[in-house]
Amino acid sequence: MASASSLALGSLAIFGLAMALGTLSSQAEGRAFFVFGDSLVDNGNNNYLATTARADSPPYGIDYPTGRPTGRFSNGFNIPDFISQQLGADSTLPYLSPELTGQKLLVGANFASAGIGILNDTGIQFVNIIRMSRQLEYFQQYQQRVSALIGTQRTKQLVNQALVLLTVGGNDFVNNYYLVPFSARSRQYDLPDYVKFLISELKKLLLRMYDLGTRRVLVTGTGPLGCVPAELAQRSRNGECSAELQRAASLYNPQLVKLLKSLNSQLGSDVFIAANTQQTRNDFISNPQAFGFSTSKIACCGQGPYNGLGLCTVASNLCPNRDQYAFWDAFHPSEKANKLIVQNILTGSTKYMDPMNLSTILALDSRT
Repeated sequence: MASASSLALGSLAIFGLAMALGTLSSQAEGRAFFVFGDSLVDNGNNNYLATTARADSPPYGIDYPTGRPTGRFSNGFNIPDFISQQLGADSTLPYLSPELTGQKLLVGANFASAGIGILNDTGIQFVNIIRMSRQLEYFQQYQQRVSALIGTQRTKQLVNQALVLLTVGGNDFVNNYYLVPFSARSRQYDLPDYVKFLISELKKLLLRMYDLGTRRVLVTGTGPLGCVPAELAQRSRNGECSAELQRAASLYNPQLVKLLKSLNSQLGSDVFIAANTQQTRNDFISNPQAFGFSTSKIACCGQGPYNGLGLCTVASNLCPNRDQYAFWDAFHPSEKANKLIVQNILTGSTKYMDPMNLSTILALDSRT
């Protein structure tokens, strides 16, 4: 009996593995996750590049399980980490990591790179970063690598059933249009026309992602650009948000939602999901105490007014309780803020997620 039982268990284990690799069930657990975008979602790709846009020195990572910097622009976990946890999966490895081999490839990959934008000329001051066109080339390369492991058909299935996160756009304002007075792009376009140009270029990227097999893509809007500590330090007199940068966000985000709805209509499916991270972060800013923050203006790590000038380094001011700060550094949310953002992605109403939240997506996809 024991022998037969062992054989049965062994057969079940083999069958389970075949199911995981063969049918790649679209239930949350075992679902691949791909991440594209900028520093808000970079898990460490820039550590492998010769660029100043890196978060590989203390005190970055001070609250990460290892207590060490990982390349995430956070004191701990970032948005993709918390989404991975909801999928019941390990965090996605940076695509450039030498650890991303073999079975780990089936978890997915993070292609994001700090400093990049929708446009190729965004972040030129950072020189060697992975622009969106290159991130999508790496995604093609990833699929070739996985095909060598599990075959072309199962790779296509893995990609079709994957969850995808795209966070891009903020740098096209803060590290391009508004980077310096009279920037090239601000001389070329007035703000409304620049936003239209960004949306038209983003449309090309999204259709390219669709062509590469993605079928469930969470697309985040920009945050409240004028309210980050960096902009308060440079543009604010009394702690008020920069009206011009807030105007940019208020023009861009509704047009992003309109674009995604139009693409979904064109494709005949809810491929692209709008995540209104501006609204979530506006909630923090208008009433930080309601979320357990003592401040939404001062960064935990930095120097100068609002700790908003320069980089977060070992020489910077560093707050003792990171959970009391909505912003970790001059631009990026704290780990606690990231967790709250993902909570809204997971369960938020249509005020935050359009046309549906991540919980609804996972429930729907588990039935197909």
